[in-house]
Parts: sequence; structure tokens; C-alpha cells
Amino acid sequence: MTSTATRPRGARARAAIAAKTLRTDRWWFAPLITVIGLSAWVAYATVRVFQHDNYWVDAYHYLTPFYSPCVTDRCVEAASHFGRFLPGWWIIPDAALTLPFLLLFRLTCYYYRKAYYRSFWLSPPACAVPDGHKEYGGETRFPLLGQNLHRYFFYAAAIISLINTWDAILAFHSPKGFGFGLGNIILVLNVVMLWAYTISCHSCRHIIGGRLKHFSKHPVRYKAWTFVSALNVRHMQLAWITLGTLALADFYIMALAAGWFSDLRFIN
Repeated sequence: MTSTATRPRGARARAAIAAKTLRTDRWWFAPLITVIGLSAWVAYATVRVFQHDNYWVDAYHYLTPFYSPCVTDRCVEAASHFGRFLPGWWIIPDAALTLPFLLLFRLTCYYYRKAYYRSFWLSPPACAVPDGHKEYGGETRFPLLGQNLHRYFFYAAAIISLINTWDAILAFHSPKGFGFGLGNIILVLNVVMLWAYTISCHSCRHIIGGRLKHFSKHPVRYKAWTFVSALNVRHMQLAWITLGTLALADFYIMALAAGWFSDLRFIN
């Protein structure tokens, strides 16, 4: 500390603060909840993906989104809408064509980056809280350099959302004809939320209107851009909601396939 004799006239000594942060609120609560929530979902999804069972209800043509499309040779034929051309090794997910792209789409999502940067990497865990790392290289080096591929994973996610929509439509046509039950409501709800999350993506917003210089010359794209922008404000909430609807749809179909209870049917 500078002595009084050598300190410039009028200058004040800096306070010696030993604490890492002066924040007295529960700044750690949000990162902790994020860690718990995401870890629980990943654990559940991992178990279900490699369970290789209870994913198809033949009576109502219910297919869980975790196994869509089912493409390994151990898949039920009725659930394999796009063929069975991959070996049925236990290490290969039955939806091996879609799950990797969905994972990459979510991992590179702007909201999820914020979530796991703060919660798992502590970089930084909260505003005015020191970073947990000595150096910060941003997204300019491997592996974080791959975050720039998010816009391309968006196209894959849009195609997968179309497949999930097709699954939800097929579920209305059971072997007995047109049918409608609680499972249909859950599948449709999941598809609607997935579409809302997908098109509320920042990349989608930029694709629709990000490069337009004169909105007045592109009224249709401007309307689409304003709609997507309104959804974009809720992108964080939609990210969590879709995790919930995915787990709900999968659990409900798993329970029906396992015979834990029967589907609540309204028609047929």
C-alpha cells in the first residue's frame, strides 16, 4: 500500500477486499438449478436412448420422438418409416440419423451456450462474479470454434421437426382407423413446442430478415421476421418447455408400451 508520504495529494488508498465478489444475493442459485435440470434431463434421455425398448405402441401408432426415425435392424418394422439400414449394436441409438444433429443444434444454441457456460464451465457463473478460468479465448479456438456451425444445424433441426410432425399425424391413423387419445394431444403439443423453439432460433430470425435493407420492399418476409422476432424473445422459455414436452412424450409412450396403464381414448 502506498504510504502517506509518497501518496499524491488528495488521493485515497484502495480498500483491501479479500472476497471474490461483493454480491450478497443468491447469484449461485440460477447456475445450480441449470446444472441440476440439464443433468437430470441428459441422464434420463441417455438411459432411454440406449434402452432399445418401449418406444412404439402398435395399437395407436405412437412413436416416441427419442426413437424417430427408427433406422436400426432391431427396430419394429411398423415404426421404421424410413427403413432399417443400420446395424443393431447396443452402442448405436435407434434414431442415429437424427439424435446427433438435435444434440448439436441444442449445444450450439445461443441460449444453451449461456446456460452451460455459466453453469458447467463457470465462465463466468454470474454478472460481477469472477470467471472460473485464468484465460478466456472465447469461441475462437477448438472446440468452441464449432459453435459457428449452429446455422447449419438449424436446417437439420427443421427437417427433424418435419419428421416429428409426420409421426404425430400418423398417430391419428391406428390399425382400427382414425383414432384420437391423450397420446395424440401430447405428441401434437410436443411438435408445436418443437416448432416454436426451432423457428425462434436466432439463426432462423437472421435467415428470414437479417440481411434485408428495406423491409418495405419485402412485406411477406417482414411479417415473418416480426413473428419470429416475437418468438425469439421467449427462446429461453421455449428451450426449457421443449425439454419438458420431449420427456413427457417419451415417458407417456414408454409407459403405454410397457403396459403400466392404458391410453385415455376419446375416439376409437
